[in-house]
Amino acid sequence: MPLPANMRFVDLPSFGAPEVMRIATAPVPVPGEGQILVRMQAIGINRPDVAQRQGTYPPPKDASPILGLELSGEVAAIGPGVAGYSLGDKVCGLANGGAYAEYCLLPVGQVLPFPKGYDAVKSAALPETFFTVWANLFQMAGLTEGDSVLIPVSYTHLR
Repeated sequence: MPLPANMRFVDLPSFGAPEVMRIATAPVPVPGEGQILVRMQAIGINRPDVAQRQGTYPPPKDASPILGLELSGEVAAIGPGVAGYSLGDKVCGLANGGAYAEYCLLPVGQVLPFPKGYDAVKSAALPETFFTVWANLFQMAGLTEGDSVLIPVSYTHLR
């Protein structure tokens, strides 16, 4: 299926309540080296999304000006240097902004296949939690296979 020239996205012309958001159009992005373009099916809405809309949490440098971090959909285009994904694959991911759109670019390292038995809605709710846990336990704490970790039930999040 050929890509359209333009896509709709949720624009934020000013900070404030959800009512300030508007539908706008922009060119469909083209994936570059190591990027995947996802045709959106569902998004997750997180605290950073709300804070960015309210103007209290600036997006990271070089992030998309379009809101939205968690998403799911299908691979619509693949940039050079990407292996392991095919057009039409069902994926979810954690974007550097841009998920409040019909199409979103992601670095391939921030894309995951749908877990077995998950649909688009359930898959869109996973990436922020998955990548937060992965980064904290495996990258920062150095957890390896066979290690144990205790996370008391009273903790609602990792820092």
